Amino acid sequence: MERTALVLGAGGITGVAWQLGILIGLHDRGIDLGRADLILGTSAGAMTGALVAAFGDPRTAAAIEAPLGPGDPPIVADWNRGAVAFQLLQDASLEPAEMRRRIGAIALEAEVGPPGPWLAAFGRRLPIEQWPDRLTVTAVDAATGEPVAWDADSGVPLVPAVAASCAVPCIFPPVPVDGSRFMDGGVRSRTNADLAAGYDRVYVLAPRMPLLQREALDPAFTLIEPDDAATAAIGGNVFDAGRWIPVLAAAERQGREAVIGL
Repeated sequence: MERTALVLGAGGITGVAWQLGILIGLHDRGIDLGRADLILGTSAGAMTGALVAAFGDPRTAAAIEAPLGPGDPPIVADWNRGAVAFQLLQDASLEPAEMRRRIGAIALEAEVGPPGPWLAAFGRRLPIEQWPDRLTVTAVDAATGEPVAWDADSGVPLVPAVAASCAVPCIFPPVPVDGSRFMDGGVRSRTNADLAAGYDRVYVLAPRMPLLQREALDPAFTLIEPDDAATAAIGGNVFDAGRWIPVLAAAERQGREAVIGL
């Protein structure tokens, strides 16, 4: 039997909206990528993936997920350290493991507040009691730079796992899990799509990010990125919660028009 994988990459708050919109647009055409045998989520994709894997219908997922609001902690970014981390992400001369270790050290020092309020914020958005069987979430150990891929058999609670995957260095605090602290899975790769190798069909929803992309996608994978209209709706700040509705609408239209191999 043919096995399929849905890979959901990093992209901030607008990335979640775009991915959900694409899935809604495709679903309206009778194409339900949310039924894939593997749903692999990185950063924004971890949130999208958890909701879609748990609730199935992407419209239900979009109704539950919401952008940051008055009840959430404010983003208190450490821009000075963040600038250094960004330069490391862009440095193609660095060996990837060394790059992750250096960024992890910076993330652990960054003055961005404690993880507790963010864990509570993620918990409100993930009213899911059990880890969905088809879901895998990526993160990176901030102390060692080692990447991890958690699933239902890993023994890690869903909310900390998703929060860790979304913990952009110097914007959100690394999240404690089993005695270690973890940061954004996107530090390893925008999509971590290589973890879906071996599946017969792989669909990759990858919001564009202004970063060096440390990955080479298998040409057999189906890659979907924001089109011009969706890119305009996303704008220049992927954490701009005010763009949630226009990005969702633009992505739904893109999903209804997208040409993908089935």
